[in-house]
Amino acid sequence: MNLLLLEDGDFIAADRVLLQGRRLKHLQEVHRAEVGDSLRVGRLGGLMGQGQLLRLDSDAAELQISLEQSAPAKLPLTLLLALPRPKMLKRVLQTVASMGVPRLILLNSYRVEKSFWQTPFLQPEAIREQLILGLEQARDTVLPEVIIEKRFKPFVEDQLPQLAAGSLGLVGHPGDYPACPRAVTQPVTLAIGPEGGWIPYEVEKLAAAGLQPVQLGERILRVETAVTALLARLF
Repeated sequence: MNLLLLEDGDFIAADRVLLQGRRLKHLQEVHRAEVGDSLRVGRLGGLMGQGQLLRLDSDAAELQISLEQSAPAKLPLTLLLALPRPKMLKRVLQTVASMGVPRLILLNSYRVEKSFWQTPFLQPEAIREQLILGLEQARDTVLPEVIIEKRFKPFVEDQLPQLAAGSLGLVGHPGDYPACPRAVTQPVTLAIGPEGGWIPYEVEKLAAAGLQPVQLGERILRVETAVTALLARLF
């Protein structure tokens, strides 16, 4: 945890917060914090700054805070991701938040197992928990928007063309396609498929909506690796 994220319910005054639960435990066991220490803090959805530890005991930690710094800028990106397997989903959500993706659309695909949509990790509270961990890692305060689309064809045909309009539309897919561009400066709409990739029908539909296939080479990557590699290459 490189940033203590503060929520509205933590505030007991305009410049004071009271922390309990996971964050208190982290202060005690990982930071090994002591009264008087200065810690990096940020208000969820708002500014970042410093917090001075005024009190620390088994019940709570009290900090006096000063928030003056803006959160880092997000990437100019909308990421479409075929729903990964549940355990990988948790890691991907953290990666997406830590790398500064502002909007994530979890999408169905032929190779996405139906059981994946039943996972409790898709509950709003569970998604938020993983995003928070990613923000804490990267020192960011702004949660990505996460949208769930369970029907591939209606979304790609009816919504995606307008969503991708004015952006560089790309589909990460292995094959005889152009290499993924590097260091782009324009907005990007990027679709990444499941392990095993999109099926040809899906690639055709995505291309018809304005997203052209690109590749990273001959190696087949795990979804979580492909997300990191493509974002790092693009931006």
